Amino acid sequence: MAEAIAAVCKDVKLPYIFKASYDKANRTSISSFRGPGLEEGCRILKKVRETVGVPVLTDVHDAHDCARVGEAVDVLQIPAFLCRQTDLLVAAAKTGRVVNVKKGQFVAPADMRHAVNKVREAGNDKVVLTERGSSFGYNNLVVDMRGWPSCASSRRSSSTPLTPYNFPRRATAQRRTAEFIPLLSRAAVAAGVDGIFMEVHDNPKEAKSDGANALDLKNLRSTLEQLLAVHGSVARP
Repeated sequence: MAEAIAAVCKDVKLPYIFKASYDKANRTSISSFRGPGLEEGCRILKKVRETVGVPVLTDVHDAHDCARVGEAVDVLQIPAFLCRQTDLLVAAAKTGRVVNVKKGQFVAPADMRHAVNKVREAGNDKVVLTERGSSFGYNNLVVDMRGWPSCASSRRSSSTPLTPYNFPRRATAQRRTAEFIPLLSRAAVAAGVDGIFMEVHDNPKEAKSDGANALDLKNLRSTLEQLLAVHGSVARP
């Protein structure tokens, strides 16, 4: 997948960061696939980084994992449900790697400045925020595009790009949301985000995790071309 997506991104002249998880500790069911684990996962991620030649990002759920993970990847991602966990944010910051913090579904966009400040105060100014949607009643996440300028205030003291947008995924395990990826990503680009966080798979029906929310690889090029067209048509401040 890394090679295939990297090839598409190269063709359309877009930078690409590969994302995969060595352990998805926040699965809905205890029997859900979680990944290969810390050591094997880091080995695979490091291999992708070296052989494909792209930056690599992965989630961290435990502060004790951060130092080991930092040896294998370029970006440590803090899951949305853990965006207020001080020890995790500090441990990720101390690796010196870029720290990507997903906005909690329960957090007001402007309040993400607290997570940003924790990373910075731990000595790391390389912090990025990713929109994760906001809870809108039960079993539904909605991206409020007004959150982008609210989050933008968090980066006024840093030159680091702020917010690749991540779109709301499944409301339930059976609910498919992949059809909304092109629509929401176009809206996010029009709103002025710095990057797009997108799940892509060459066979979503067979994906071990989040297949119902993944863009089919065959549709990636056309989707990215649409985003480039939107980006080119929107006046930038």
